[in-house]
Amino acid sequence: MTKPAKPRRIRRRYKNEMYPLVLLRFEDGHEIKLKKGEAKSFDAYAGETVKVVVLWDASANERETVVVQKAEQFEEAK
Repeated sequence: MTKPAKPRRIRRRYKNEMYPLVLLRFEDGHEIKLKKGEAKSFDAYAGETVKVVVLWDASANERETVVVQKAEQFEEAK
């Protein structure tokens, strides 16, 4: 019996250019918050699904998922 391959970590980047505040929500449950105009690099596993969620009003907890994509589809971090 062979072991499955260890998931490969990749470094990616996201820039929030459109929304007042977004969350990058990862499969393991952790989140990264980005205000409009901010950019951050993050580590993710190849094949991991990342959701981009907009917080329209943080005090009211209004959220809207605007993008769901695999980690590989985000811009490569430099």
